[in-house]
Amino acid sequence: MAGHLGDFQLEIYLRGLAGERPELPVTYDELEVAARGAMTAEAFAYVAGGAGSERTLRANRAAFDRWRLVPRMLRSVTDRELSTEVLGTPMAAPVLLAPVGTASVIHPDAERAQARAAADLGLASVLSTAASTSMEEVAAAAPEANRWFQLYWPNDPELAESLVRRAERAGYRAIVVTVDTWTMAWRPRDLALGHLPFLHGHGLANYFSDPVFRSRLAAPPESGPEARRAAILAFTGLFGNPSLSWSDLATLRSWTTLPVLVKGVCHPDDARAALDAGADGVVVSNHGGRQVDGARAALDCLVDVADAVAARGPVLFDSGIRSGADVLVALALGADAVLVGRLWAFGLALAGHRGVVHAMRALLAELDLTMALAGYRSPADLDRRALAFER
Repeated sequence: MAGHLGDFQLEIYLRGLAGERPELPVTYDELEVAARGAMTAEAFAYVAGGAGSERTLRANRAAFDRWRLVPRMLRSVTDRELSTEVLGTPMAAPVLLAPVGTASVIHPDAERAQARAAADLGLASVLSTAASTSMEEVAAAAPEANRWFQLYWPNDPELAESLVRRAERAGYRAIVVTVDTWTMAWRPRDLALGHLPFLHGHGLANYFSDPVFRSRLAAPPESGPEARRAAILAFTGLFGNPSLSWSDLATLRSWTTLPVLVKGVCHPDDARAALDAGADGVVVSNHGGRQVDGARAALDCLVDVADAVAARGPVLFDSGIRSGADVLVALALGADAVLVGRLWAFGLALAGHRGVVHAMRALLAELDLTMALAGYRSPADLDRRALAFER
């Protein structure tokens, strides 16, 4: 895209001269409200909800309110550059589309829309193991996209290896192993509706298409309703692996030549352990408040983890990003890039691929403009001196 990412603002205003207002909302809060009206109650609960009383979900947002940007003036910000590279993957900005499982409950375009939007914007996207579209189909839908694969490590070692090797063959550029979800948390919004998408067949495309998984079945899932139900039940017995330890990362490294990141790290000792075990980087995350209710806000963990990692590898961040200013805060506190999930999911609910592009363009425009107005030309110029902490 030519010019600055913030030019999206001018594009909107110029259309306004012709009496045209944006078809879709330009803020996270308004996107969420609109998406709620477009989604089923079950789909919205699954995307928007958190674990338990949702204290961690709220804490993720409250943490951002404690940090304030301190703008600097007259620093010549005409020439700005947001592009970066993380573990060999180039990105137009230090923002990735986070993995969101069971996206078919949101919109039929599901993960294809995610990957195509990322390609359109020059960003990277991370495909969930629990995708509603197989990794090969997503690759075919957006062959030019920079794609990473997120691994929910099953308790069948052959299946885990097969998923990883398939991702490498399909052109994914990194493996992001999520370690905070070896089982699903108590999620009252979903429980109140008695709804778990997996039991309705959503989010199982990577399993149903996997040769190892299929070899565990008496009949392929497409052969009829009974076979499909049996395949779903087989999945429930394989999802998650509570026996994993740091030593298992060596096994993962033996399966692939791709960079490996560990997602779900909140403690500096775990960050050190991940790198010592062979990981190339970590993702500071509490799963958007969806796993441990009462856990510390992810942003409050970022500084300690970034200090522990130092220059040993990239530190990425997710959980709570809602705006371009939030992205700047995370970058200033030590993140090399951030992942956003619910934002693009709400855009998907409203307008499929077009909605994802719109939601991400709004975030990127705000990031570019806020960075410039704060007196910075590049994320590389940011450090903790850009911020003030306010209790």
